[in-house]
Amino acid sequence: MPLQASKHLNAVVDALKKLPGVGPKAAQRMAFYLLQYDKAAAKEICTSIETALETIRHCEQCNNFSEAQICDLCASGSRDSSLLCVVEMPSDVHSIEQTQMYRGKYFVLLGRLSPLDGIGPKEIGLDKLVKRAAGGEVKEVVVATNFTTEGEATAHYVSEKLQKMGVKVSRLSRGVPVGGEIEHVDSGTLAQSFLDRKSL
Repeated sequence: MPLQASKHLNAVVDALKKLPGVGPKAAQRMAFYLLQYDKAAAKEICTSIETALETIRHCEQCNNFSEAQICDLCASGSRDSSLLCVVEMPSDVHSIEQTQMYRGKYFVLLGRLSPLDGIGPKEIGLDKLVKRAAGGEVKEVVVATNFTTEGEATAHYVSEKLQKMGVKVSRLSRGVPVGGEIEHVDSGTLAQSFLDRKSL
Protein backbone atom coordinates (compact mmCIF):
# COMPACT_ATOMS: atom_id res chain seq x y z
CA MET A 1 0.00 0.00 0.00
CA PRO A 2 1.49 3.42 -1.02
CA LEU A 3 2.61 5.74 1.73
CA GLN A 4 0.05 8.49 2.38
CA ALA A 5 1.28 12.09 2.67
CA SER A 6 0.50 14.15 5.74
CA LYS A 7 -2.97 15.71 5.69
CA HIS A 8 -1.33 19.09 6.40
CA LEU A 9 1.02 18.65 3.46
CA ASN A 10 -1.93 17.74 1.26
CA ALA A 11 -3.71 20.87 2.49
CA VAL A 12 -0.74 23.02 1.39
CA VAL A 13 -0.69 21.35 -2.04
CA ASP A 14 -4.46 21.81 -2.43
CA ALA A 15 -4.16 25.49 -1.48
CA LEU A 16 -1.37 26.11 -3.99
CA LYS A 17 -3.37 24.39 -6.75
CA LYS A 18 -5.94 27.19 -6.42
CA LEU A 19 -3.44 29.69 -7.86
CA PRO A 20 -3.91 30.40 -11.60
CA GLY A 21 -1.62 28.35 -13.81
CA VAL A 22 -0.50 26.04 -11.00
CA GLY A 23 -1.26 22.37 -11.60
CA PRO A 24 -0.98 19.44 -9.15
CA LYS A 25 2.68 18.66 -9.92
CA ALA A 26 3.83 22.30 -9.65
CA ALA A 27 1.86 22.73 -6.42
CA GLN A 28 3.49 19.61 -4.98
CA ARG A 29 6.99 20.81 -5.97
CA MET A 30 6.40 24.21 -4.35
CA ALA A 31 5.03 22.67 -1.17
CA PHE A 32 7.94 20.24 -0.80
CA TYR A 33 10.48 22.97 -1.57
CA LEU A 34 9.09 25.42 0.99
CA LEU A 35 8.78 22.82 3.73
CA GLN A 36 12.16 21.19 3.06
CA TYR A 37 14.48 24.01 1.99
CA ASP A 38 12.98 27.42 2.74
CA LYS A 39 10.74 27.53 5.80
CA ALA A 40 11.62 31.23 6.25
CA ALA A 41 10.18 32.01 2.80
CA ALA A 42 7.07 29.98 3.62
CA LYS A 43 6.52 32.03 6.79
CA GLU A 44 7.16 35.27 4.88
CA ILE A 45 4.58 34.32 2.25
CA CYS A 46 2.01 33.47 4.94
CA THR A 47 2.63 36.70 6.85
CA SER A 48 2.50 38.86 3.70
CA ILE A 49 -0.79 37.32 2.58
CA GLU A 50 -2.35 37.65 6.04
CA THR A 51 -1.27 41.30 6.28
CA ALA A 52 -2.59 42.04 2.79
CA LEU A 53 -5.94 40.43 3.57
CA GLU A 54 -6.26 42.57 6.69
CA THR A 55 -5.15 45.90 5.21
CA ILE A 56 -6.00 46.00 1.50
CA ARG A 57 -9.46 47.10 0.42
CA HIS A 58 -11.04 48.55 -2.72
CA CYS A 59 -10.76 52.29 -3.34
CA GLU A 60 -14.12 53.98 -2.81
CA GLN A 61 -13.79 55.95 -6.04
CA CYS A 62 -12.27 53.54 -8.56
CA ASN A 63 -12.37 50.04 -6.96
CA ASN A 64 -8.60 49.58 -7.34
CA PHE A 65 -6.70 47.90 -4.49
CA SER A 66 -5.76 50.38 -1.77
CA GLU A 67 -4.75 50.53 1.88
CA ALA A 68 -6.71 53.79 2.29
CA GLN A 69 -10.31 54.69 1.48
CA ILE A 70 -9.07 56.57 -1.60
CA CYS A 71 -6.14 55.11 -3.56
CA ASP A 72 -3.02 57.11 -4.46
CA LEU A 73 -4.03 57.36 -8.14
CA CYS A 74 -7.43 58.87 -7.33
CA ALA A 75 -5.94 61.20 -4.71
CA SER A 76 -3.15 62.44 -7.00
CA GLY A 77 -3.48 66.04 -8.12
CA SER A 78 -1.16 65.43 -11.06
CA ARG A 79 -3.50 62.97 -12.81
CA ASP A 80 -5.92 64.19 -15.51
CA SER A 81 -9.38 63.90 -13.95
CA SER A 82 -11.08 64.54 -17.30
CA LEU A 83 -9.76 61.22 -18.64
CA LEU A 84 -11.10 57.96 -17.18
CA CYS A 85 -9.83 54.50 -18.13
CA VAL A 86 -12.25 51.61 -17.51
CA VAL A 87 -10.64 48.22 -16.88
CA GLU A 88 -11.83 44.84 -15.66
CA MET A 89 -9.43 44.10 -12.80
CA PRO A 90 -6.85 45.83 -10.54
CA SER A 91 -4.09 43.88 -12.34
CA ASP A 92 -5.02 45.76 -15.53
CA VAL A 93 -4.34 49.09 -13.79
CA HIS A 94 -0.87 47.84 -12.88
CA SER A 95 -0.18 46.75 -16.47
CA ILE A 96 -1.30 50.09 -17.93
CA GLU A 97 0.69 52.08 -15.38
CA GLN A 98 3.84 50.22 -16.45
CA THR A 99 3.53 51.74 -19.94
CA GLN A 100 3.96 55.27 -18.46
CA MET A 101 1.76 56.51 -21.32
CA TYR A 102 -1.49 57.16 -19.47
CA ARG A 103 -1.94 60.10 -17.07
CA GLY A 104 -5.68 59.95 -16.40
CA LYS A 105 -7.65 58.17 -13.69
CA TYR A 106 -9.25 54.74 -13.54
CA PHE A 107 -12.44 52.85 -12.86
CA VAL A 108 -12.14 49.11 -12.14
CA LEU A 109 -15.25 47.09 -12.92
CA LEU A 110 -14.07 44.05 -10.91
CA GLY A 111 -15.36 41.80 -13.66
CA ARG A 112 -17.12 41.86 -17.03
CA LEU A 113 -20.61 41.19 -18.30
CA SER A 114 -21.33 37.47 -18.53
CA PRO A 115 -25.10 36.74 -18.54
CA LEU A 116 -24.53 32.98 -18.64
CA ASP A 117 -22.69 33.26 -15.30
CA GLY A 118 -25.30 35.61 -13.85
CA ILE A 119 -23.02 38.65 -14.06
CA GLY A 120 -24.97 41.68 -15.22
CA PRO A 121 -24.49 45.47 -15.06
CA LYS A 122 -25.20 45.66 -11.32
CA GLU A 123 -22.63 43.01 -10.45
CA ILE A 124 -19.79 44.98 -12.05
CA GLY A 125 -20.77 48.38 -10.67
CA LEU A 126 -21.84 50.04 -13.91
CA ASP A 127 -24.25 52.30 -12.00
CA LYS A 128 -21.28 53.66 -10.05
CA LEU A 129 -19.34 54.21 -13.30
CA VAL A 130 -22.26 56.05 -14.93
CA LYS A 131 -22.67 58.24 -11.83
CA ARG A 132 -18.99 59.15 -11.88
CA ALA A 133 -19.02 59.90 -15.60
CA ALA A 134 -22.14 62.06 -15.15
CA GLY A 135 -20.44 64.28 -12.57
CA GLY A 136 -19.24 66.71 -15.26
CA GLU A 137 -15.50 66.30 -14.68
CA VAL A 138 -14.97 63.35 -17.04
CA LYS A 139 -14.67 64.35 -20.72
CA GLU A 140 -13.39 61.08 -22.20
CA VAL A 141 -13.69 57.46 -21.12
CA VAL A 142 -11.14 54.99 -22.50
CA VAL A 143 -12.67 51.51 -22.44
CA ALA A 144 -9.80 49.09 -21.79
CA THR A 145 -11.68 45.86 -21.17
CA ASN A 146 -10.10 42.66 -22.50
CA PHE A 147 -10.54 41.67 -26.14
CA THR A 148 -12.54 38.57 -25.22
CA THR A 149 -16.21 37.98 -26.06
CA GLU A 150 -17.26 39.15 -22.58
CA GLY A 151 -14.84 42.09 -22.66
CA GLU A 152 -16.16 43.25 -26.02
CA ALA A 153 -19.77 42.95 -24.83
CA THR A 154 -18.88 44.99 -21.74
CA ALA A 155 -17.14 47.64 -23.87
CA HIS A 156 -20.19 47.91 -26.13
CA TYR A 157 -22.58 48.23 -23.18
CA VAL A 158 -20.42 50.86 -21.44
CA SER A 159 -20.02 52.90 -24.63
CA GLU A 160 -23.77 52.90 -25.33
CA LYS A 161 -24.55 54.05 -21.78
CA LEU A 162 -21.95 56.83 -21.73
CA GLN A 163 -22.45 58.13 -25.26
CA LYS A 164 -26.10 58.81 -24.43
CA MET A 165 -24.80 61.16 -21.72
CA GLY A 166 -22.61 63.05 -24.19
CA VAL A 167 -19.33 61.62 -22.89
CA LYS A 168 -16.66 60.87 -25.49
CA VAL A 169 -15.86 57.14 -25.46
CA SER A 170 -12.77 55.54 -27.01
CA ARG A 171 -11.48 51.97 -27.12
CA LEU A 172 -7.92 50.67 -26.99
CA SER A 173 -6.45 50.09 -30.43
CA ARG A 174 -6.23 46.56 -31.80
CA GLY A 175 -2.55 46.53 -30.93
CA VAL A 176 -3.83 44.38 -28.07
CA PRO A 177 -4.40 40.91 -29.61
CA VAL A 178 -7.93 39.61 -30.06
CA GLY A 179 -8.68 37.15 -27.28
CA GLY A 180 -5.81 38.60 -25.24
CA GLU A 181 -5.96 39.79 -21.64
CA ILE A 182 -4.41 43.11 -20.73
CA GLU A 183 -2.34 41.86 -17.80
CA HIS A 184 -0.47 39.51 -20.19
CA VAL A 185 0.26 42.11 -22.89
CA ASP A 186 3.75 43.64 -23.07
CA SER A 187 4.22 47.32 -22.19
CA GLY A 188 5.20 48.38 -25.71
CA THR A 189 2.02 46.96 -27.24
CA LEU A 190 -0.10 48.54 -24.53
CA ALA A 191 1.58 51.92 -24.99
CA GLN A 192 0.89 51.82 -28.74
CA SER A 193 -2.73 50.84 -28.07
CA PHE A 194 -3.20 54.01 -26.04
CA LEU A 195 -1.64 56.18 -28.75
CA ASP A 196 -3.86 54.59 -31.43
CA ARG A 197 -7.11 54.52 -29.47
CA LYS A 198 -10.22 55.39 -31.48
CA SER A 199 -13.69 56.72 -30.80
CA LEU A 200 -16.50 54.19 -30.52
